[in-house]
Amino acid sequence: MEAIIRDAPLGQIIRFLTKNKYLQYPEEKPDFQLPECWVDLLNAERGHPAAATTTGTTSETPGADRQPRSPASPDRDPEKEEQQQQQRREAENNNNDADAAAAEKAKEENIDGGGRGSSSGDEESHGRGASVADSGGAALHPVASVPVVPKTTRDGAILVDWYYTDDAANPYNWTRRKKLSLSLLICLYTFVVYTSSAIYTSSIDGIRARFGVSGIVASLGLAIYVLGYGVGPLLFSPLSEIPRIGRNPVYIVTMFLFVIISIPTALVSSYAGLVVLRFFQGFFGSPCLASGGASLGDMYALQYLPYAMMAWVAAAYCGPALGPLLSGFSVPVEGWRWSLYESIWASAPVLIAMFVFLPETSGPSILLHRARRLRRVTGSDRFMSQSEIDQRNMKPSTVIFDALIKPMEITIKDPAVLFVQVYTAIIYGIYYSFFEVFPLVYPVYYNMNYGEVGLVFLCILVSCIFGVAVYVAYLYYVFDRRAARFGFPAPEARLKPALIACVGPTIGLFMFAWTARRSIHWIAPTIGITIYGATVFIVMQCIFVYIPLSYPMYAASLFAANDFFRSALACGSIIFAHPLYGNLGVARGTSLLGGLSVIGIIGIWLLYFYGAKLRSLSKFTAHYE
Repeated sequence: MEAIIRDAPLGQIIRFLTKNKYLQYPEEKPDFQLPECWVDLLNAERGHPAAATTTGTTSETPGADRQPRSPASPDRDPEKEEQQQQQRREAENNNNDADAAAAEKAKEENIDGGGRGSSSGDEESHGRGASVADSGGAALHPVASVPVVPKTTRDGAILVDWYYTDDAANPYNWTRRKKLSLSLLICLYTFVVYTSSAIYTSSIDGIRARFGVSGIVASLGLAIYVLGYGVGPLLFSPLSEIPRIGRNPVYIVTMFLFVIISIPTALVSSYAGLVVLRFFQGFFGSPCLASGGASLGDMYALQYLPYAMMAWVAAAYCGPALGPLLSGFSVPVEGWRWSLYESIWASAPVLIAMFVFLPETSGPSILLHRARRLRRVTGSDRFMSQSEIDQRNMKPSTVIFDALIKPMEITIKDPAVLFVQVYTAIIYGIYYSFFEVFPLVYPVYYNMNYGEVGLVFLCILVSCIFGVAVYVAYLYYVFDRRAARFGFPAPEARLKPALIACVGPTIGLFMFAWTARRSIHWIAPTIGITIYGATVFIVMQCIFVYIPLSYPMYAASLFAANDFFRSALACGSIIFAHPLYGNLGVARGTSLLGGLSVIGIIGIWLLYFYGAKLRSLSKFTAHYE
């Protein structure tokens, strides 16, 4: 618990105010000792390249009582030095064995280590064999505690790594309880942000009456929020990948602003002010929508990551659907502002929990701060993290290019990415059009009030549970067992469940379109939406795993771009749903959307059969033998 609080924002503030007197890291404690192989590097012969830049060995240096003696000391013991060199060679051999095992496993699996959109520093750490568990997530069982021998650069810098293969600071080595607790917190964070989008829908009639605007204009409060959380990841996702910043500062600062902005949003007295505040509400709530998956990837090995991702996607998927349920009964009684109050009440406790319990999960960021501590307590400037070296000369223009230009370039030039962006955007746009069509069906044909319409949205939750059950069964009983026997296949194998599921959205939409009428029981169109929701969930899971495995170098940026494309079309769909259903009616309007979903059936099958060919022609993707 102390380690969690120490690494959380609250602990960092306590450390700052007390000048690191409380909640100290191991390197700052009086009894701290570097592993023997690290000490040997500092005490290397002067002729060794690493010794050329050794500094800070005087007793006046802070932490000098823990500093190894200079190799020039007159009391050198040749016999002891020989023993140390022997121990170092043994540690290197053990570490090389661990590296070889991890490399062999990764070779069998074809794809390990690429699917989490790591920064260059993180990839370098993996490449150095920081731990078996960290080597692309290949380890399936606990590993022995083997010292990790740090590498040195040509100019003598010691690359700071994990001390041991089971280093407790490595997020891959955190306990299962800690991982589950943090995963739950990230899922709650994501759920609250998504719920705050659609919780507004129950207030649309009250807003129309209060500000004298039309239904389309009143819907802008929902549409502009969705657009805000589509734009935000283009900025915040790249920032969270910079080790000097890390994920936590982005999460905490933006979530604090989200809660603060939610207060005037609920109290605003003009509609223009409401729309602007709703945009910034979505904008500052957005980091979890693209970086939440990256945080899970920081903690879970590749074999277990799909299960964690399912929980995160389920939280995002069910959030908008449960929003109308949370506000559907209260708004008619308490007024239109009540839904916006509920957004504050839901987000404030999550912010407090994040402030107290959410530690940094980015491996490169953790190692960067470890390097700073080692420089401070030993007085040696030779300790450097890989990310410090990689990003020493990084320019702001590079960050902007990677954040805004590179995802668009890949989308335009790579047919596989273009299909994924277009298809997910269509699916997401159709999903948000339900918030406009449900009030045209259930209150009109079945005499339901807003609260009861909110209950109908529970079919999305049911569909999500069904989709999770089917996908987990496939992973556990089919995919994982095959991978255990033959190794991980090419990324296209991840699309197999989608080959069947991609038909479901079309079936569900047409079923809803032609059974939503007074003469047919309300359960029939609701079953159609359930079929749509369950199959879309499975298809999205397959796509969200396929993309980072095929484009590991650009995974984070592509997810941010995907979020932008989805949210932009969803924003538009909320607006065009009014004239669509007004001119064509519910049956024909939904049938048109069902026809658009056929694009997904054709695209998924083409991607499955020709994906490998497309990847071989792309300069952006990872290539597999």
